[in-house]
Amino acid sequence: MLGGFILFLAKRFIRFVAPSVLSMWIFSLYSMVDGFFVSHGVGGHALAAVNLSMPYINTVFAIGLILAVGSSTVLSIALGQKDQKLANDCFNQNLVVVALVCAIVSVLTLLNLDGVARFLGSTAPTHGYVREYIGTLAPFMPFFAVSYNLEVQVKAANAPQVSAVGVVSCALTNVLLDYLFVMRFGWGVAGAAAATGIAQVVSTIIFFLFFLRGKAVLRFGRFTPRPGLYRRILPLGLADGMTEFSNAIVIFTFNQVILRVIGEGALISYTIISYLNTLVLMTMSGISQGIQPLVSFYHGAGESRYCEVLRRYGLLTGAVCSALFLIFSQAAPQLLVGFFLDGSDPALFDSSVRALRLYSLCFLLIGFNVIWAGYFTAIERPFRSLTISMGRACVLPLPCLVFLPMLAGESGVWLAPLASEGICLLLACFLIRRYRREQARQAVPHPSL
Repeated sequence: MLGGFILFLAKRFIRFVAPSVLSMWIFSLYSMVDGFFVSHGVGGHALAAVNLSMPYINTVFAIGLILAVGSSTVLSIALGQKDQKLANDCFNQNLVVVALVCAIVSVLTLLNLDGVARFLGSTAPTHGYVREYIGTLAPFMPFFAVSYNLEVQVKAANAPQVSAVGVVSCALTNVLLDYLFVMRFGWGVAGAAAATGIAQVVSTIIFFLFFLRGKAVLRFGRFTPRPGLYRRILPLGLADGMTEFSNAIVIFTFNQVILRVIGEGALISYTIISYLNTLVLMTMSGISQGIQPLVSFYHGAGESRYCEVLRRYGLLTGAVCSALFLIFSQAAPQLLVGFFLDGSDPALFDSSVRALRLYSLCFLLIGFNVIWAGYFTAIERPFRSLTISMGRACVLPLPCLVFLPMLAGESGVWLAPLASEGICLLLACFLIRRYRREQARQAVPHPSL
């Protein structure tokens, strides 16, 4: 019987994780597609401007992610406890809150575009492009957050296949409109931003239609306001939100350090590297968020043994993906660099290849940190989860980016992520060891399955 249930868990793991990773890849590919069309349709400064804009997008997405993951954890536990009313109240209340918060952010952004562009690090050649890209994208920010919240809740409602339909439709819309707006109509970075925003509207509509059918476990409708739920939702969502926010902080800090240590030309190299780094990070986040509703459900049902099996599946999958990303980065970095650069500047092409090889060494460590942080969130251990996420998001990258360039110059810039992820790994191991000791003290004989 044990073997049969392990196989059942493996099937559910694949059924939930595959669409989750796919959706995160699609999100990563939005910016890559924008970068591809902008680099070939506008030019190098426009490509750098898209990268300078990424921390803004990541920050808004992180807000949506905090609310999505936190509410999904709470309502998944409620479903595991057969509390349908709490689950539906959490679902509906959270959609209203995330839409309002991101609408406020959009309005504030549009009222201060120049200030936002300068804060992001725009220079004279890139300022106009950054302002245009952010200004076009800002009105669509509520759709980014609402679409992602609905995509996460679709999985909590036991329909991960609908998640895949939504994100694939969004991706295809983005690619088609990028080609039309940038390459055919010549709308430049504004066209790329409009394509991305409209694609988010498409996915939002698809997810809305699913919940409007009336057959879903979670349904739209009136709800009893429960503001006290955010005492649970915010701590639980902060860890995964900080994983996304870390991307914003690291990209922003990298941009500033590159301008100071290497020069503006290296921004193009980092733009290319950040695309692959985002894909790696989103893969690990996808694995983490894929197992989250399952782990939370079994945690709510008191089946901790099943949670541990799912965690092992997640860590193994993350390790395999990390190794594949590293092998690609070391063996064929020219393929990625050549996707964005045509080789007309050999010095820039070669320096980008060297930078990618150094930077990619951190890929082996990212998955372990992200997946353990997500697991702690799923079992309602927000302090441990937040400690790991804050460590790799804010606390560790900044000093590494400050001191390593002093010791190793340009190479130190590209090796800083390896150092920060390595230190975070040591911190994670310490927290895991304490968690396992607690589990051992609380262990009781478990009945046979």
